[in-house]
Amino acid sequence: MDARPKSGPVLGIETSCDETAAAVVAPDRRILSNVVLSQLDEHRIYGGVVPEIAARAHLDHLDAVIAQAMSDANLGFPDLAGVAATGGPGLIGGVLVGATTAKAIAMVHDLAFMGINHLEGHALTARLTDGIDYPYLLLLVSGGHCQLLAVEGVGRYRRLGTTIDDAAGEAFDKTAKLMGLGYPGGPALERAAERGDATRFDLPRPMVGRPGCDFSFSGLKTAVRRRVEELGNGLDDRAKSDLAASFQVAVAASLVDRSGRAIALFEAEHGTGRGFVVAGGVAANKTLRAALAGLAERRGMAFVAPPLALCTDNAAMIAWAGQERLALGMVDGLDFRPRPRWPLDPDAARSIGAGAVKA
Repeated sequence: MDARPKSGPVLGIETSCDETAAAVVAPDRRILSNVVLSQLDEHRIYGGVVPEIAARAHLDHLDAVIAQAMSDANLGFPDLAGVAATGGPGLIGGVLVGATTAKAIAMVHDLAFMGINHLEGHALTARLTDGIDYPYLLLLVSGGHCQLLAVEGVGRYRRLGTTIDDAAGEAFDKTAKLMGLGYPGGPALERAAERGDATRFDLPRPMVGRPGCDFSFSGLKTAVRRRVEELGNGLDDRAKSDLAASFQVAVAASLVDRSGRAIALFEAEHGTGRGFVVAGGVAANKTLRAALAGLAERRGMAFVAPPLALCTDNAAMIAWAGQERLALGMVDGLDFRPRPRWPLDPDAARSIGAGAVKA
């Protein structure tokens, strides 16, 4: 394809997990449309995402979601400058559905195609919503990832810390399941915590005070399991709320401590007064946002957390990452190969943690 990059709206497509999403974003950061179709009902009975079901749901619904996004934007495909699709990391079946659809649209309408790292979409959302300048420090927290990164430009990410076992969102989901709070676990745990006493249960603060910027949440999850076993039939709604609140503040303490250490490393290289961004699905948690905002204020950094709707998986962030790449001429050919794993910092040491391996 001899697509010639030009300025104009970009269609974004996101199918990396259990949301089928499409959005159109203009070069001036206006979100012209943003359609997200959740698959929660399809996966709820299994207590988690089933990859084959997710891929089939994307196949069933993606065309209609794209049509809705284009209609909401009041545009036709010839009005676009390019098409961007998540190319990984994620469930490879769903990623293939989105990337193949985007390639077909780009080929038929002679548009630029961009294969986007899903994590880069999260990383650049703060530039879409707040126009923050490079470089900035990013805490990326989601169901599969927990990383601290220096964001120095498009495609330029330096990892300062990562999880050595569970990701933060994974810990939320597993803890909610242990307590029988339902699915999806993260939002259910946050709702329960709103009514809870965070001082009732003395839970460990993972990695707090230790050197470096890495995270660990498996020990905290184990501590919750022990409390659940000790309570037995006493695990009533009151106890669940108190345990959820105690868990949440323990996670917040860990994130604040690790982020504080990363701020010191970041400022040693880039100076003070820069931005501190939190992004990813777990960034929608209000308690964690407030704790991290307090850290930024104490350290004299501008704190940016995207609106809640743009923290969880969405296509507006993919379209914006496409805009940033298109502006720099960083387009991909139709031979672009989606991948289930795609690190933002390929030079960083490989970690044994599940969340880190995915990242």
